[in-house]
Amino acid sequence: MRAAVLTEFGAPLTVRELPDPKPHTGEVLVEVLSASVAPYADEVFGGIRNYPLVPPVVPGIGGVGRIVHIGPDATRLRAGDLVWCDMTVRSRDDALTPDIALQGWSSRGEGGAALARHLHDGAFAELMRVPTENVFPLPAQAADDPARWAAIGAHIIPYGGLLAGGLAAGETLLVSGATGNLGSCAVAIALAMGAGRVVAPGRNRAALDLLADRFGPRVRTVRLTGDEAADRAATTAAAEGPVDMMLDLLPPSAPSSVTRAAAMTVREYGRVVLMGGVGMLGGDDLAFPYPWLMRNSITVRGQWMYPREANTGIIRLLAAGAPDLAAERVRTFPLDEVNEAVAYAAAHGGPFDRTVLVPTSG
Repeated sequence: MRAAVLTEFGAPLTVRELPDPKPHTGEVLVEVLSASVAPYADEVFGGIRNYPLVPPVVPGIGGVGRIVHIGPDATRLRAGDLVWCDMTVRSRDDALTPDIALQGWSSRGEGGAALARHLHDGAFAELMRVPTENVFPLPAQAADDPARWAAIGAHIIPYGGLLAGGLAAGETLLVSGATGNLGSCAVAIALAMGAGRVVAPGRNRAALDLLADRFGPRVRTVRLTGDEAADRAATTAAAEGPVDMMLDLLPPSAPSSVTRAAAMTVREYGRVVLMGGVGMLGGDDLAFPYPWLMRNSITVRGQWMYPREANTGIIRLLAAGAPDLAAERVRTFPLDEVNEAVAYAAAHGGPFDRTVLVPTSG
């Protein structure tokens, strides 16, 4: 098979011939039709984000494909099925706190590193070996445009955060980082889940206007100034009532003060879910005031990725047209242009922009 390989951090990806993966029991072999290219992929491949990838490695963050081979423990999947391949791999020997690896991308701790050694390569290839439990059938409509459905990878992360925070119909949600690639997905998904109002703060006026135009009065945008007290006051005013929950999806480059200002708008008994990268590259801690947390009974939860059942949930939402994938801007690249795809993704990381690698067209 042909695959794009990261040979070392800081070097361009190299497209080369590799042996076809050999699936074991409990795994399936998938022909990759489309795989998203994250807007920050250049930072990962350049070593800026210090992800625990071990070159040489075929990177990738999940994808859409057709099953080529199934193992003896699969009872409903069939060769030829169109499927979504979830990158979040969990160890099978600890149901309470399983080790986690993001196939072809990252891992957590020593156990996650062991998983990553076994399932080393991701979706930037013609073929990919995937755990059986990480393969999810897609609706027939996805066959018309597999590249567009690769956006599952962007939508499922904030969906996991909304599930973790227990977003309920009619509630007011504040999305910190709403003008970004994942944050804009959070706005769309929250509305699809029945949020009564979504407050969307940000600095990018064009992105804020896009959110307001696309979703109407249920989205309240706020232009941030950098003054923590003023931004908190403006955000609270935009909500026009209590903020039930805040979801943070800001990147590592964002200052902690922005997350703190957004979080401290939540009501008594409010919830704060942290999914972004604030502090990953250094900088100040969040430093939530202890009296504020305690006296207002605030719940603060960190959430890395999402539960396995989120895959089924997000596929159902997208199949129902909420959010509407047809409204997204999708640019595809063949495997030979993988480095052009990485550069394009870095320059087009705004709301509803998708960069997709198309390793095969079968």
